[in-house]
Amino acid sequence: MSSTFPSLSAKLAGLQSSAIRDLLKLTADPRIVSLAGGLPDAELMPRERIAAAAAAALAGSGCLQYTESPGWGPLRAVLAERESARLGRRVPLSEVFVTHGSQQALSLLAEVLLDPGALVVVEDPAYVGALQVFRAAGARIVAIPLDAEGMRVDALRELLAAGERPALVHTVSNFHNPGGVTLAPARRAELGQLAERYGFWVVEDDPYGELWFDRPSPAPVASYSRHVIRLGSASKIIAPTLRVGWMVAPDQVCRAVELLKQGADLCGSALTQQIATDLLTDEDWLAGHLARVRDSYGTRAEALVNAVRATFGERVVCTDAAGGMFVWADFTDGTDTKAMLAGALAEGVAYVPGSAFAAEDGYQGSMRMCFTTSAPPVLAEAVARLARAHAAAAV
Repeated sequence: MSSTFPSLSAKLAGLQSSAIRDLLKLTADPRIVSLAGGLPDAELMPRERIAAAAAAALAGSGCLQYTESPGWGPLRAVLAERESARLGRRVPLSEVFVTHGSQQALSLLAEVLLDPGALVVVEDPAYVGALQVFRAAGARIVAIPLDAEGMRVDALRELLAAGERPALVHTVSNFHNPGGVTLAPARRAELGQLAERYGFWVVEDDPYGELWFDRPSPAPVASYSRHVIRLGSASKIIAPTLRVGWMVAPDQVCRAVELLKQGADLCGSALTQQIATDLLTDEDWLAGHLARVRDSYGTRAEALVNAVRATFGERVVCTDAAGGMFVWADFTDGTDTKAMLAGALAEGVAYVPGSAFAAEDGYQGSMRMCFTTSAPPVLAEAVARLARAHAAAAV
């Protein structure tokens, strides 16, 4: 009998494990201060409020049964109301679709919108989860650089003028992962105009939009064009364990996604969707909860940025975190952050090298740091450890 198994799909050949997920295995050591994982702070997650919502849901039997593939009706109604307020237009129920986290929405959309070889435009540096999805779909990926105002829409305009025709443009519009920047309002408007003029979809990935520190996020890209598909999530504002994400898209897109979701998992969890509905409809509680999260994250972001600038001076340029969870830093002295990582781990601090977010090559001198899970004194100590690793690497 042969011991050789049948072959796997050819599309796996170009895929690789997420460098971030792999790094999380190393940072489980409690002696390491991790700036690596993109995790919300579990201490700020509303355990007691979630427990009360779960108890209320479990008082009936409906939460134990299958639910509709597009999501539990009352949750979709709540999301339609919230998105209508953000977009400045009525979002009908048929254009709201609930998924198992927003990552599932991105994966299903890739199947619905992309044929093998289709052109996808991403931001550079790019969200790793998007790169994995688009590579698995066999897309041809072109990266557009970021600056302090988000995606360089002028570079996209030049790409289109040169004859390229993307099927999809992906943007993390608010408090970018990993870049930490926010797409400027004028660029949002132009991106919507370009989508309509050239006939491509924009996927506006927005899990961080409600985590602003000083002022609310700008109007969504989707407020400028119906060619925009919005993705949202309860993971960053409530808790990842709910696995409740959502998509706002034209009805025909939602119906196509429904067909694929039925083949993938039939439907989401009725229990967690009912819990999420309870929390999202309790507006006074939610406003207070978000205010606490914003205040805590804002203080931590400021502490990390100040420590980096005070410690490294002109050797490092980093973003000003106005919201979200991440700070992006560039060394100006030729430091290779991937090569420095082993020394940093030995000193007891972890980060994600910038090269993990490159669509092709680049960002050898960059890193992404997450500030959400450590108090300001711990973040200051993390930067001190990083400085020691940097000094050792320079010898």
